Parts: sequence; structure tokens; C-alpha cells
Amino acid sequence: MDKLRIVFMGTPEFAVGILDTIIKNNYEVVGVITATDKPAGRGQKIKYSAVKEYALENNLTLLQPTNLKDPAFLEELKGLNANLQIIVAFRMLPKLVWDMPKYGTFNLHASLLPNYRGAAPINWAIINGESKTGVTTFYIDDKIDTGAMILSAETPIHPDENAGQLHDRLMILGSETVIDTLKLIEKEEVSPTIQEDNSEIKTAYKLDKDNCKIDWSKSGAEIHNQIRGLSPYPVAWCYFKDNNQEWNVKIYESKISIENHTYPLGSVLTTKKEIKVAVSNGFIQILSLQFPGKKKMTATELLNGMTFSDKALVL
Repeated sequence: MDKLRIVFMGTPEFAVGILDTIIKNNYEVVGVITATDKPAGRGQKIKYSAVKEYALENNLTLLQPTNLKDPAFLEELKGLNANLQIIVAFRMLPKLVWDMPKYGTFNLHASLLPNYRGAAPINWAIINGESKTGVTTFYIDDKIDTGAMILSAETPIHPDENAGQLHDRLMILGSETVIDTLKLIEKEEVSPTIQEDNSEIKTAYKLDKDNCKIDWSKSGAEIHNQIRGLSPYPVAWCYFKDNNQEWNVKIYESKISIENHTYPLGSVLTTKKEIKVAVSNGFIQILSLQFPGKKKMTATELLNGMTFSDKALVL
């Protein structure tokens, strides 16, 4: 068994936690591949990916190809002489790339595969009200998140945990699982398990404006799960209407109270400190939210400066 020479591919903060753990465990990372720089924010300033920031701070060899099939990039990649590639939250790889290293290419995915293949596994596990999730390492193949599994590790999802909190816990669990996977590869003890396919498998669809909008006809639990599953990013939203004004409002945090009432669905009830919305089986109390042009604030802070009529509603 040759000493491992690793190329790491990833983009967001989640990937940084894994890369940092690999380096702190004294594995040799001969190259890092990340997304190209993109303009971001109102000023459209060029923004580096979290992985690029880390690679620069730690003097790691960095490649940012626009085209993964570009012969010049493939030549550079070959020149790094890696014998293993690790992928965490990157993009789909052509076979030319994932098939290159002697010991293959494995991916860390933030779900218990085969469930929640796709772009947003952490969010959808919470949105769908799962009580547990985890991470899985698997060998890359020519489809998305379908390759033979190496290791998985499970963790409960706490009842009021949001996507940001679960993300941070899965980053730690993922780091440990990647190191355990590397140890198996070094000992030549990997025995991969083929993923089974069936119609019950749940998908982690890409998040967009439509699937982040709150449907107030759903149950309190479903709405609460959507709010926490999309917090702190990209955030659940709805229209808030009162006195012929309509705002696009982001909702970050909520609480459910199950009780009988006779209010129409979507009715907004406010006191000096509380905002509640009537749903089919009770109320959703909105704990923190953001109105257009304002910063994120608690309901109490908002109500210090805004008042609503008894005809206010959410859409």
C-alpha cells in the first residue's frame, strides 16, 4: 500500500471542516480543487469560496477549473500525482477525473444514503420531520450520490434544531467518518455496499423560491419543520398583508402551539410582544423574522416599531 497522496475537492464551509480534519490528522493533501471566484452581494465584489480561503491560509496547491474536462486542467491534476481523491460538497465529476487515482475517489454526503441524494440533504431531513440523519462516505460513479457506500454514521435530529445547528454537528461527524474511511483504505479493508434503489427513497431537491415559501394550509408541525429546516439559510418566507400593504417576509424561528380555534387560516394575531399565525391545528408563534429593508429581529423588537390591525394575514 502506497502512502496516501490526497486531492481534496469542495467549496462551502462544510467542506472546510473536513479538509481541516484531514490535515490535522497528518494526511498529505497534494492539491485542493474548488469553485471559481464569483461576484457576490450588492457591490458584486469577487468572493472566494470557503475552501479557497482555507487553502490560501494553509499554503495548499489550489486549482479552480471552469471546465473539469479541459485538457490543461486534467494535465495539472495528473501532475499532482495523487492516488486518492476526496469530494465534499463539490459538483458532478466526469469519469476522466473520478477514475484517475489508483485508490479511487470517494465522496462524503450529509445524509444516510440512499435517502436524501441531491443538493440539500440537511435541509430536507428537517423539513420532512425526520428524527435521525447522518453522513455517508461512498465511491463516486457516473450518477449523483449513487455509488457503493463505504461507511455511514447516524445522529438524532433534535426537535427544535435548525439546519445551521445540524450542519455544524454533521460537519464534525463527517470529519470523523472521513478519517475512519481513510484508515480503512490504508489497511485495505474497505468492503463497499451497493446502494439499493426503491420508490420509497426520499430526494434532497435543490432549494428554490417556490419550495421555500410557506404554505399556511399545512399542519403546524409541517410549517415549523420547514421554518427550522431552512434556517439560517436560505430561509422560509411568505407574504405578510395588512392595510393594503404587502411585504415579503423571511421567518427564521417559530414555535407551535396545538389548540382549537375559529380563526381563518393565515390570520395574524399580535400582542405587544407576540406574533401568532392561525394554522389548521393551532398557532405558529413567530419568534424571529425579517421585513424588507430591516435587519433580522425578534417579534418583540419588531412590535416595538410596528403595529398591525386585526385584519393582518399571511399568504
